[in-house]
Amino acid sequence: MPDLRRGVFFGIAAYTMWGLFPLYWPLLRPSGAVEILAHRMVWSLVVVVAVLALRKHWGWVKEIVRQPKKLGLLTLAAIFVTVNWGTYIYAVNTGHVVESALGYFINPLVNVLFGVVLLRERLRGLQWVAVGFGALAVLVLTLDYGRLPWIALTLAFSFGVYGLVKKKANVAATESLAVETLVLLLPALGYLGFLQVAGQATFGQEGARHVLLMVGAGVITAVPLLCFGAAAISVPLSTIGLLQYIAPILQFGCGVLIAKEVMPSSRWIGFSIVWLALAVFTYDSLRAARKTRTARRAQALLQPERSTT
Repeated sequence: MPDLRRGVFFGIAAYTMWGLFPLYWPLLRPSGAVEILAHRMVWSLVVVVAVLALRKHWGWVKEIVRQPKKLGLLTLAAIFVTVNWGTYIYAVNTGHVVESALGYFINPLVNVLFGVVLLRERLRGLQWVAVGFGALAVLVLTLDYGRLPWIALTLAFSFGVYGLVKKKANVAATESLAVETLVLLLPALGYLGFLQVAGQATFGQEGARHVLLMVGAGVITAVPLLCFGAAAISVPLSTIGLLQYIAPILQFGCGVLIAKEVMPSSRWIGFSIVWLALAVFTYDSLRAARKTRTARRAQALLQPERSTT
């Protein structure tokens, strides 16, 4: 029980930090989204290497170098997480916080869709209902925005693919992030060097506070991921599924209450349909998890009886 409580605490901490990211990125202005992204890659690697050094945990490097398939998968993951990070920073710094929250609200539904299309999984009836409501919500919001909500869809699909690739790679969170950021290091340094030569870099030009905040981008990337890794070890998947809604709820609150983004009635309708889809999806997931636990308990009770006969 103490491990479970600690895991839930780490899970809440991780998703709360992710949910409050919209408050951080505007502090980095006048830096552009790509410059912030490049610094985020560089300083994340520094943080992760420091954590690995403290743990004196380097044995995994030899193992992963001998597995080109895993290296390839983590390289692919690095590409998709770059798209996700870049889109998210752009969304926040251009006044699309609410739309970015939408992306993470619909992400669970995208994961279900991937299960059908890519993994040939069969959906339960209520899962189809949830996906149908999600598609309807995207249609309503497309009419509201006058365009496809491309920021939300890019965030949802890029994070969905990232999660799928990471699952196939099956590498621990810290080690995985180390490889991903190492893959991205040269392009990031190259871009930062280009900005410096062109006289367009803001790092070091906007004072010590700006430098510290840019370095902090790496810290706030690594810390919630480490907390999530600690939570995933001891918290049931169904609980993680509930905790994941903390982040988009906080992002939505930041957009509406702090950034004061406009929310016409048609947009409220679209988001309400998304929330209805998530309510159906969550109910179905919890019901399925309860049935699985009941079946396992029944099987465990039958085991002693069989051994005595």
